[in-house]
Amino acid sequence: MIKILFAAFLFFGFISEAQIVRKYSNEFLSIGAGARGLAMGGAVISSQNDVYSPMWNPAGLIGVERDWQGAAMHAEYFESIAKYDYLAFAKPVDNKGGAFAISIVRLGIDNILNTTQLIDPEGNIDYDKITSFSQSDYAALVSYAFHPGGDQRLDFGVNAKLVYRNVGKFASGYGFGFDLGAIYHADSGWNYGAVLKDATTTVNFWTVNQKELSAVVNGEEFNPAPKDKMELTMPKLNLGLSRNFELNRDLELLPEAGINVDFAKTAAVISTDFASITPYAGAELKFQDMVFVRVGVNRFQNITDIENLKRKISFQPSAGIGIKYQGLTLDYAITNSGIGGSNFYSNFFSLKLDMGDFRN
Repeated sequence: MIKILFAAFLFFGFISEAQIVRKYSNEFLSIGAGARGLAMGGAVISSQNDVYSPMWNPAGLIGVERDWQGAAMHAEYFESIAKYDYLAFAKPVDNKGGAFAISIVRLGIDNILNTTQLIDPEGNIDYDKITSFSQSDYAALVSYAFHPGGDQRLDFGVNAKLVYRNVGKFASGYGFGFDLGAIYHADSGWNYGAVLKDATTTVNFWTVNQKELSAVVNGEEFNPAPKDKMELTMPKLNLGLSRNFELNRDLELLPEAGINVDFAKTAAVISTDFASITPYAGAELKFQDMVFVRVGVNRFQNITDIENLKRKISFQPSAGIGIKYQGLTLDYAITNSGIGGSNFYSNFFSLKLDMGDFRN
């Protein structure tokens, strides 16, 4: 039942005949990548500086300074119903002071029951007509970061992304868009980060297989194809502020806080017709640049408690650890869905290989 409901939520994004500007279009790209950032509640907009940066702030790629970095992440949601994967490669650009990266993202659900043909045209139920299908979302990101004007205190980055979404034999869609990011390293030690996702709006073009989707029962058509074959993903603005504190010779503490701004009315704590604002915060405690402990909190929402029908504030806590040895880093994160005290937890494992550290 959970699998069917979760798949229906994703499927509804294009089946409904709502406006072509949708609040949660391509939302799988808002998950992020790398157990470090996820454990810190996404509080890495101004402090992520490696191969995982394209999913948070492409300006952070400037931190890839030697040889190359590779990364891989795997996660499973809702008792392994949905699977999320990330692969990336990053390399500095010789003689130009910049860095280049390619990233691939997939979020998918397999073995979803297809009941569109369960009832024949005469209204009879035929269980032999039940089949299965998969829902998958893919994205490829090409990223570049550099110092504009040669100013070493300012990092600037851009993502060019191509999106492919597939819902079995029913529909498929292609999209493209851009993200812009910047990080300013102040002389005081504070880092200021900003990223505008889908800066020019991301456009998805859908193709729907009407024959597979619709069903006619007693002369009435069910599951008609949507009229709108194009959807737009509106820009989102993420802002972050961080600073690294040296507690002693072995310990360092890196806290970060900021806000996420959606230019639409959502369930955020601060929400208007123009924009909705959600705060986030996280911290990383580092021991000798080898062992890392992280915590974070984000996704504050004003929701209705289904038990007593009262409004309440929900949020998504997170935590994780990391171990680094030479150029190999293994990170783990665990997060709660944050929906009404839900017991659904997601586990994230990510691996990073830094050839620059291996050869150092």
